[in-house]
Amino acid sequence: MMRAAFIGLGNMGRPMAAALARAGVETRGFDLSASLIDAVAKDGVVATRSLRDAIDGADVAITMLQSGDQTLAVWHEIAAKARGKLFIDCSTIDVESARAAHRLAQESGALSVDAPVSGGVAGARAATLTFMCGGEKEAFAAAKPILEHMGAHVLHCGGAGMGQATKICNNVMLGVTMIATAEAFVLAEKLGLSHRALFDAASISSGQSWSLTTYCPVPELTPASPANNDYKPGFMTALMLKDLRLAQEAAAHAGAASPLGAVATQLYALHQSSGQGAADFSSIIRLIRGE
Repeated sequence: MMRAAFIGLGNMGRPMAAALARAGVETRGFDLSASLIDAVAKDGVVATRSLRDAIDGADVAITMLQSGDQTLAVWHEIAAKARGKLFIDCSTIDVESARAAHRLAQESGALSVDAPVSGGVAGARAATLTFMCGGEKEAFAAAKPILEHMGAHVLHCGGAGMGQATKICNNVMLGVTMIATAEAFVLAEKLGLSHRALFDAASISSGQSWSLTTYCPVPELTPASPANNDYKPGFMTALMLKDLRLAQEAAAHAGAASPLGAVATQLYALHQSSGQGAADFSSIIRLIRGE
């Protein structure tokens, strides 16, 4: 039986680890928070109290953490037992840290994949996430059947760090289109046009986007929209801001122009500073309305 160590049991990590356990993978969970370890034990995941206990005997180590520094710290700590294993990092981190993690894995004799996700908490719970993977073909081939237990789409995007590159480019498009969609609905309100009329027209016209037809920022138009539940996430504003800042750092490093990404970063920063960091990112419509 495949054995997996899952490190990082927060809002995304817990349902992802639970999906692995449901699929018959012996999954050992670890987090610095004892309460999160206790919680995931209810999902069929074996609770462990140390990184050493989690990684001991595991074939694959999966990390779902908050920053590149955290990923590198964990990978450094478990590197002594890395030989012959597969390391998968599902965190969203900067490209340079992802590449450094790949180098560390290679030096330790492990295969490695950076595999950030799209789909949010709902996708993690339903095991319908999209994984955007970077790494060597051999490593991706080893990781793919494991990731398929947690997601509906597992894509190989290129070499080391290219999963992270794909994720931040995707979220630039997402952040910008959500702001544009919210702006259009607020303009419609000012013009006396109903939400329904705009939705029905734009959803079959050139204004169509995922932000409109799946995640509409006004309620009662799409069933999966957090707007239907007072903007409970979903995907938090704070996480969107984190990803946009990563994209801006990458753009600066690569010498790429990102004017709309820069504006989106400023708007989400302002939205977070007004107390909306824990609300779904589609709540940006509140800022556009001036609420």
